[in-house]
Parts: sequence; C-alpha cells; structure tokens
Amino acid sequence: LRNTYMLLAMTLAFSAVCAGAAMAMEIGRGTAMIMSLSALVMIFFLNKVANSSKGILFVFAFTGLLGGSLGPMLNYYLAFEGGASLVMQALGTTALVFFGLSAYVLTTKKDFSFMGGFLMVGLIVAIVAMVANIFLGIPALSLAISAAIVFIMSGMILFDTSRIVNGGETNYIRATVSMYLNIYNLFTSILHLLGAFGGDD
Repeated sequence: LRNTYMLLAMTLAFSAVCAGAAMAMEIGRGTAMIMSLSALVMIFFLNKVANSSKGILFVFAFTGLLGGSLGPMLNYYLAFEGGASLVMQALGTTALVFFGLSAYVLTTKKDFSFMGGFLMVGLIVAIVAMVANIFLGIPALSLAISAAIVFIMSGMILFDTSRIVNGGETNYIRATVSMYLNIYNLFTSILHLLGAFGGDD
C-alpha cells in the first residue's frame, strides 16, 4: 500500500509537469488524442512488465502521455473567466473525493470486491454512450456521461483500495495504474461538469 501511494504521488507530480509543458507548447487536440491512444496501447505492455523494474519506467511514460494529453483541455478551461479558479476547484474536489473514499476503506477495511461487476457494466455503458455522442453531439448527454463517470470512478476508488488492503491486488505497479486512471477520469469529468455549470460550456 505504501509503495502504491508513493508511486502514485510521483506519477501524479510527473503528469502535472507534462500537462504544464503541453500547455506551454499549446499542443493541439489531434496531438493530445495521439498521446491518449499511445497511453492506452501502453497499458498492454504495462501488464507484461508489471513484475519487473521496467514496469516503473512504463508507468512514468504512461502517466506522462496522459498528463500531456490534458494540455488542450486545461488551456480551454483556463481561457474562461475565472478559469484558474475552476481548474483548482476540480483539483480540490478530486483530491477530496479520493482521500475521503480511500480513508474510509483504510479505516473500515471493508471489502468492496462485490462492486466489480456493476462498475464494469457501468463503465462499458458510459464508453458506448461516449462514442455514440461523438456523432450525436448532444450537450445534455455529454453532461450525463460525465456525471456517471464521476460516480463510477468513485466506486472504482473504493473497489481498488479495498483490493489493495485485502490482498486482492499485490502488484503495486498495476495498483498505481488503476488508481491513476480513477483520479484522471474523475478530475476530467468534474472539470467538465464545473465548466458546464459555470455557463461557459
């Protein structure tokens, strides 16, 4: 657990640096999409090297790519009136949710493994809806998807933390990647919701 949280903290910091660099370079959405897809491909390699020291290098490459892919989105929201405050609110809310849920599991030692099936189904439905909305372009559906992802990722934090605490996941590299993805998706969804209800989206 200590190794997971230590590596998670380092990867989040590295991801933030990469996001800052991408923002400064003002990379486009196309480049960001390529970085995201490259990171997804890297997940397959991560599973193969998770038990070796190479795994740590792959984790940093993976989180660096995803962090960098946030550049255009962050620049978009920072251009809003009060955009910096909006991004900080999203970061603060994400941190609050993550630490609150993790602390709950660590304190109670409850086993949330029963949620796995429900969360997977919910995630598949959200992804299908997301792909469909690329063609439909319905703003209300986009907001509904973001709200659903916030709930799903909150559930995933409970699920993944309980697996680490109760011995369901013993590899800290895989555990770090799971937690990072939960936080990443939680942050982007909260930012989208805050931006929309701020009246600028």
